[in-house]
Amino acid sequence: MKLENSKGTKDFPPEEKIVRNEVVNRLITVFEKYGYSPLETPIIERYDLFSAKAGAGEESDAMKEVFTLEDQGGRKLGLKFEQTLSFARFIGMNPNIKMPFKRYEIGPVFRDGPIKLGRYRQFWQCDADIVGCKGVIADADIISLSLEVFKELGLDAYIEVNNRKLLRGIIEFAGIKPELADSVIISIDKLKKIGESEVRKELEQKKISDDKIAKLLSAFNVSGSYKQKIEVLKGIINNDVGKQGLEEIKEIFNYLSDEQKKNVVFNVSLARGLGYYTGPVFEGFMRKSKVTSSICGGGRYDNMIPMLLKTDKEYPCTGISFGVDVITDVFKEAKQLGDKKTVTQSFVIPIKTSKECFSICRELRNAGINADMDLLNRGISKNLAYANSMNIPYVIIIGAKELEQKKVNLRNMKTGKEELLSVKEVIEKLK
Repeated sequence: MKLENSKGTKDFPPEEKIVRNEVVNRLITVFEKYGYSPLETPIIERYDLFSAKAGAGEESDAMKEVFTLEDQGGRKLGLKFEQTLSFARFIGMNPNIKMPFKRYEIGPVFRDGPIKLGRYRQFWQCDADIVGCKGVIADADIISLSLEVFKELGLDAYIEVNNRKLLRGIIEFAGIKPELADSVIISIDKLKKIGESEVRKELEQKKISDDKIAKLLSAFNVSGSYKQKIEVLKGIINNDVGKQGLEEIKEIFNYLSDEQKKNVVFNVSLARGLGYYTGPVFEGFMRKSKVTSSICGGGRYDNMIPMLLKTDKEYPCTGISFGVDVITDVFKEAKQLGDKKTVTQSFVIPIKTSKECFSICRELRNAGINADMDLLNRGISKNLAYANSMNIPYVIIIGAKELEQKKVNLRNMKTGKEELLSVKEVIEKLK
């Protein structure tokens, strides 16, 4: 048997996993700073949750990438390909939750899709969502949170913003039938990825006439600042849904500070491929990186929960998802992964004092210091070489002489400096 990973999956050695954990911890810091609480849902869901019109929708490209399975009862299931639908199901099953409800969820999702740098078939998503607020102030909160994440992680990134209502307004302006809107939006979403000529071919296959395609694509060629784009579009979009989309974009920008606006771009062609988006949509990208995949993406999906529950009660929702794998690839490309190969802060080297060192390790750990010790009875030189190769910052050498003085020898592996200290002094120094 040849040992190999499943296609599109990978292992993460400690030096990478440490960085991934740091990314997640910093995301959690920002999420909780903004008042989002943790939630966890299963990775297996009923397939009909994904395929429902309220979900991704059967026409969505995402449905082609769902890993499916069947349980022993013959029920069709799927591995979740994102966190949003599971969140919507949870809200629908818990109608007494106080609104607005802000949650974050972090965990693996699965897509049987194409593989490239920053895109895998098993990957982690870190989601933040708000349910219960109709106003675009909630969308502005999500964008502000995203910009704070970029800052916390030290990413030279920006976020693109658009509105599905505007896209429907543009489709109506082009004279395309409303029933084709969802399908057309899926094609529009590919403009940046495959280019205008390929999107034109897709639209032709959907039996849309050349003049309507030309009119549709002309609306995406506006340029300038977000204010200039809004003014140009106001001149050509005269339907209510398109006007509402433009007003919502304008309102979002009004909530943002001048500093925040420097990292927010109004992209008229941004669509997001999933069928459930109803209003503002957003997607984040690196400015200068070989990683071209989005590092985050999301939007408003007001109809998902009411449609799942088949109720007239409103459940307005908006949210965003961050890709840990993509962000880790960004760090790797920029050589920002660091040199930590272990979480150990101090490595204890016993010189025929294993029992005492075992006890001292316990004391260090009780004080909150990550401590390990030599378990193989190696000599000092081999232990120092090991600690150096693992980039452990401190070693603690303990022999009979040190025990007699009730001291230990603390060595800084970076500077080579050694100090004779009590265990209490070591704890104070390392903490």
